[in-house]
Amino acid sequence: MNAGQIVEIIYQDKSEKITQRKIEILGIRAGRIRATCLTTGAPRVFLVASVLSWQPVVEKRHA
Repeated sequence: MNAGQIVEIIYQDKSEKITQRKIEILGIRAGRIRATCLTTGAPRVFLVASVLSWQPVVEKRHA
């Protein structure tokens, strides 16, 4: 994961709720990911240790 990259994550929050979301990474530092949630447009901070899985989002190009 790198700054500027759009990824899809599966994340477990403090209350152990698991969510799946697409985010745009703004920065990663000290075990935290600063990002914009692309579903809500809201800024969020995610703990790296709570990301269960992630994959880059590949944009489909139309001819």
